[in-house]
Amino acid sequence: MSRQAPKPQGLLNRLSWSLRGESGPAVLLVVVTAIALVWANSPASGMYFDLWHQDVGFDFGPMGLHMSLRHWINDGLMVVFFFLIGLEVRQEFAHGSLRDRTRARLALIAGVSGVFVPAVIYAMIVRGGDGLQGWGVVVGTDTAFMLGALALVGPRLSGQLRVFLLTVTVVDDFLAVSIIGFFYSENIRLVPLVLCLACLLALWALGRARQWRAAPYIVVVVALWFSAVASGVHPSLAGMVAGLLVPAYPTQRHKVVAARELFRDFWQSPSAASGRAVSRGLAKGTAVNERIHEFLRVPTAVLVVPIFALANAGVDVRGGLLADALGAPVTWGVMLGLVLGKFLGIGIATYLAVRMGMGRLPQGVGMGSVMGGAALSGIGFTVSLLIIDLAFGTSDLGRQATVGVLLSMVGATLLGWAVFRVAATKLGEVTADLPMTLEPPVDPEIDHIRGPEDAQLTLVEFLDFECAFCAHATGGWEDLHAHFGGDLRYVVRHLPLVDVHPHALLAAQAAEAAARQQMFWEWLDFVFTRQSALERDDLIRYAVEMGLDVDQFIEDLDSDEVVQRVQRDVASAHASGARETPTFFVEGCRNVGSYDARTLTRELEHSRRGARTQYPHGQPRDDEQPAGQGPG
Repeated sequence: MSRQAPKPQGLLNRLSWSLRGESGPAVLLVVVTAIALVWANSPASGMYFDLWHQDVGFDFGPMGLHMSLRHWINDGLMVVFFFLIGLEVRQEFAHGSLRDRTRARLALIAGVSGVFVPAVIYAMIVRGGDGLQGWGVVVGTDTAFMLGALALVGPRLSGQLRVFLLTVTVVDDFLAVSIIGFFYSENIRLVPLVLCLACLLALWALGRARQWRAAPYIVVVVALWFSAVASGVHPSLAGMVAGLLVPAYPTQRHKVVAARELFRDFWQSPSAASGRAVSRGLAKGTAVNERIHEFLRVPTAVLVVPIFALANAGVDVRGGLLADALGAPVTWGVMLGLVLGKFLGIGIATYLAVRMGMGRLPQGVGMGSVMGGAALSGIGFTVSLLIIDLAFGTSDLGRQATVGVLLSMVGATLLGWAVFRVAATKLGEVTADLPMTLEPPVDPEIDHIRGPEDAQLTLVEFLDFECAFCAHATGGWEDLHAHFGGDLRYVVRHLPLVDVHPHALLAAQAAEAAARQQMFWEWLDFVFTRQSALERDDLIRYAVEMGLDVDQFIEDLDSDEVVQRVQRDVASAHASGARETPTFFVEGCRNVGSYDARTLTRELEHSRRGARTQYPHGQPRDDEQPAGQGPG
């Protein structure tokens, strides 16, 4: 179980809140698609098709660019969508799931199979003729639709399954956009192509120069788009490669601290100059990749993709076209390629890779849930419609393929719903997420407790002494204590992340050695201000400075009792679903989202009022980041 703040009040606020969630954009796409279909089959259908064929362009001296409105959307506006994909892929490689070799290998196997098998099925059904050039229609998965469907028909808690599917779609999207660029580009022109390469080189140079401002990257990307349009290479490929070249890295705590110091200057002496310094400091605190991604994410979901759907999903099925489409090989090739091909390609490849030891599934995710997610991956709306336009245009084959895409959305969702029901009833896979409840519960005889042992409210933190974010999050106790007083007890448990923090385990044992002399909290406060020096000699020196019995401290430091005490907390973290630090549990429920003192105060107040709520699918709102996204 995880925690969520109540929905905001007011119609506009609730609408904005829902569109930031997982199902909101998917519902919006369904509505827009329905509007396009109704419009295309209404008495005003002529207006619909004429609109997208309107010539739009500009002339600037001897230069100019003119395209139909539909091409401006497909070749221009949609580049923002593919640029966003590139940004996300770069993030995954920098500090996401693709950083883990076993998960990256499993995602690569599933993603490649999820592209290859649908294409083979399509080719086997269509066999030959002009319809064969539409094989690329079945290679892509619409991430927004897939996640929306998962939120509606998937397990109650599906956070880990969501991470797995997103990792697979990263590979899927990369391959799909590469296919568009290499197989659906024509009339390549050399000089503009050289300009494209120069723009890509400029993006690489900006990253190497650690340019933190977003504006230079955007200027180069705009120049890259014009060059790509002129070169004949489809701009989607250029957009995705551009996104891959924008630097991404985990948030660095020292830059956050520097920004705080700048804000203190502004607080003490507010001025335009100090205000600009604060803005620059805040910008430097996060990667330019993430800032651009955050700026583009919601507009892309609620404007770019829906406008694309409105322009491309409208197909006139009057005059017997629907009946003809249902008898056409292209329609069935698209339907079976997406629904059956994705289900078998991703599902079976994942099963075989796991059985052969070539990868591992996230904790809490079973093969039944994987098969359900593989079925939902057959929703291939956005990329599929784009490739239909490139391969068939507005011909009968294009309309038949569009009907296949729309029908496959329904078929993939129904198949996913059925598989998830079977997985829940036959395999017992009612969730596909990490545990959400603290295990074991707080024990005053064992746990370290700050505040009254019988307090009304309990906050538990899993921490790492070498995690810079833990030092500042733990410092929030003073704010929490000032607000709640004796109504709150604060508990800490150890989660030394030894793969990234080489001194964390010894520091945790040192804290327990100090605890054996009733100095745990004093030690915690003291050492968190000295995180840069946690070698054994440093820890012993701290024991001297704090007035501990040093001989006893050294004896306890590596004792079996202390080692077992730390391992108890590590086992508790594993059983409770804590994987990063800091991770907080509010009243025994894992907090998902921000962990600043104000947010934790709000969550504790909700508990005190009995307003315990759940994320329906174990996920935070999109405007929150999962706990533990710092260097720990």
